[in-house]
Amino acid sequence: MDEFEPQSALRDPDQVAATFARLALEMHDAGGVDETVQAVVEFALQAVDCQYAGVALYAKGGNPEVPAATDPTVAEIYRFQMDGEIGPLVECMRSQRTVVVPDTTSEVRWPDWAKKVLKLGVRSVLDVPLRTAAGTVGVLGLYSVEPDAFGPDAEAVAHILARHASVAVATARREENLNLAVDARKLVGQAMGILMERYGLDDDRAFQVLRRYSQQTNTKLHDVARQLIDTRSLPRS
Repeated sequence: MDEFEPQSALRDPDQVAATFARLALEMHDAGGVDETVQAVVEFALQAVDCQYAGVALYAKGGNPEVPAATDPTVAEIYRFQMDGEIGPLVECMRSQRTVVVPDTTSEVRWPDWAKKVLKLGVRSVLDVPLRTAAGTVGVLGLYSVEPDAFGPDAEAVAHILARHASVAVATARREENLNLAVDARKLVGQAMGILMERYGLDDDRAFQVLRRYSQQTNTKLHDVARQLIDTRSLPRS
């Protein structure tokens, strides 16, 4: 990833526009979700006066994923919240609103969390939701060792960054899902070919065999296909 302009350059409106345009290209050219959010957090350190940054993304059926962080400190801050399901990150995800902690020494909403974060040297926090038209996809978290580090200007930049990131993450996830779907179809096609050659079936009949075993064993169709390819046998019904 190319080096971005230092924060002082971002005070010039023309430089701000040019830099965010470059960021958009970086994110949309990234190879996947992890690469996309890594570009986000690296740029956040340049665009906003903070020491740490991280992204937490929604994960189906479990705790949020933390695919990118600029420092292990961020992972610790997230872990404190995920373990207890309480804190600004959790609140930001639930409410889909920006959450600011001006000073962890005087934070009363989440006192236990604040004490743990203060021990890590973090004094102020800014959590911004990553939203698309389909809903919230995650949270961008910014952390400073200084109190009251995130004023209106910092929030404005963070929101612009979050909008870019939201679209880029949603696009990367959609592409990954499409790739997974293509891979699944290839597996099913290979498994059908094995059945057609071994038993003299046509393609419709071969597909029906795979689907029947999928239903009988409560196994996803592509997993049935993978087992047939790997073992040359179908799962037991």
